[in-house]
Amino acid sequence: MRLLMSVMALALALCGPAAVVAQIVPPVAASRVAALSDLLLIDRIVAIMREEGLIAGREMGRDMFPDRAPAGWEAVVSLIYDPADMRRRFDAAFEASLEGSLHLAEIERFFASALGQTVLSLEVAARLALLDPVAEEAAKRALAEMQQAVDPRLTALAGFVDTNNLIESNVMAALNSNLAFFQGLAEGAALQDMVPEDQILADVWAQEPQIRAEMTDWLMPYLALAYRPLDDADLAAYQTFSETPAGQAINTALFSAFDALFTAISRDLGRAAARQMQGQEL
Repeated sequence: MRLLMSVMALALALCGPAAVVAQIVPPVAASRVAALSDLLLIDRIVAIMREEGLIAGREMGRDMFPDRAPAGWEAVVSLIYDPADMRRRFDAAFEASLEGSLHLAEIERFFASALGQTVLSLEVAARLALLDPVAEEAAKRALAEMQQAVDPRLTALAGFVDTNNLIESNVMAALNSNLAFFQGLAEGAALQDMVPEDQILADVWAQEPQIRAEMTDWLMPYLALAYRPLDDADLAAYQTFSETPAGQAINTALFSAFDALFTAISRDLGRAAARQMQGQEL
């Protein structure tokens, strides 16, 4: 990146202050996006997110339709969380979010490295483990022990959270998802008296403190569990990459793509819930 900036500065100096130097960035090929998704283990992440969605869907069905047989609702939730469709939606949004990126080669190089593949595998394994409530409680106890011992690893984890804006990005994604669900309900005419958009927004925003607390409560145990096998040098190297323009670019692109994916899924769930509330066939 320093070489690129030096060349650009030299070109501007040679052309004079009135000249404009435009950098032409070719479109990102869909095949390259798919290959990067494979490198990032997106299929494994999607499979876990499907399981999370099925669990949440069952809970939603019990809360919203307690007097109805759950089979029909669970079947439609399973269709909405179809892995192939999720991957297609993700890649489309990922391709759009990577458009114009100057850092693809650096991103690919890092995540193809031994360290890159190690951290991805650890993240996936930890998220899979936390599907089990017992494992989640154990992770929370382990974090509490680290806090009591003032473990220096906590400082590194907090720095990683701040660098990647993990709390704010996840909170906003959850709020967007909840808003999309209510919009899906409204589109299906399931909200009495057609609740106005500003009221829906207010109701969703009122959930922000609870969402923030739940995200914080989940995120730190997850990170502590995921990165526990990493030595301090490897975690520091991952942090260093995260601070680079390439690291920031892939973090932003991933959040944008997953946000688009879950906004679409939540709207589909809202529409399906509206049909169920009105007694229509799912």
